[in-house]
Amino acid sequence: MNFEDTDFCFEQIHIDVARNATDDFNLFHDPHNWLRIKGNPFGGPIVLGFQLESLIEKKIAAYRQENNEQVIIDENRLRFSNYQFTFANAVKPRQKVSVEIKNSQFKSIEDNAVLSNRISVKTDGKLALMGFKKESASPLFLAHTDFSDLGCLQDLDDRSYIQENGFFLKRKFINTSNAKNFLCGTFFDQSLYFDELNDKANFPEIFPCSLLSSALLEKALKKHHDFEKEPMVYTTHKITLDRALLSKLKSNDILHILIKESLQEPDSYQCYGLMDNNQVLYRGIISLTSLQNILKK
Repeated sequence: MNFEDTDFCFEQIHIDVARNATDDFNLFHDPHNWLRIKGNPFGGPIVLGFQLESLIEKKIAAYRQENNEQVIIDENRLRFSNYQFTFANAVKPRQKVSVEIKNSQFKSIEDNAVLSNRISVKTDGKLALMGFKKESASPLFLAHTDFSDLGCLQDLDDRSYIQENGFFLKRKFINTSNAKNFLCGTFFDQSLYFDELNDKANFPEIFPCSLLSSALLEKALKKHHDFEKEPMVYTTHKITLDRALLSKLKSNDILHILIKESLQEPDSYQCYGLMDNNQVLYRGIISLTSLQNILKK
């Protein structure tokens, strides 16, 4: 049975909580500085892209539980969580938001089993986001990347370039307070993930991925990008997260984020989040375009 939820809308406080929790200083989300963006058509601040994907994480988790699909995930060892979405429109505060989840499809091809759902997010009846949420036995994006020989990233300077492969390095520290605030920004009950009295601390999937935004912004800032005259917006996200590694994530762990331009896809970046011993927590292809390109279309 398809699932649809229309009982919520974002307020500016949700946007502020999410952007502060992730160090996202994009002017598009700022309640004052959005006015500084040249040609801004949105008429106000907009919801973060990763904030919408966190909302999808919440809704798909409820869908999986309602349909007893954890059994399928466990039996087929679907340890990888995949988000593949195209951004079609912005979501603004106080707009009604709905999430539609199509019926699950399960396929097992060669050595990779995949549980998939088509998902769309609409705001005031207009399409804002569309794509798929998939659970898989193997990574669906950048599957063959190996950083085991990269060396100790803690020895390198934050916001530096790695000479061997050209990656930009951004170092972030994971902590529970930021994760809790991020959850509050997407209508999550944080007690489902964190309970100090019972020594429970389970980080949600999208939170560590959401730190990519600040890393991309800092990369652009280091190149003296003009965020007012040449604003950029997301077009697509393709992200694979390793749930087995996520379960080992602890507060104050270091997350090394690596970013470089993709040679295969224009206006796209290969992005990775690495834990201890350069284990890949998540990998993905993040695509952006200038606001001017959007306005021309």
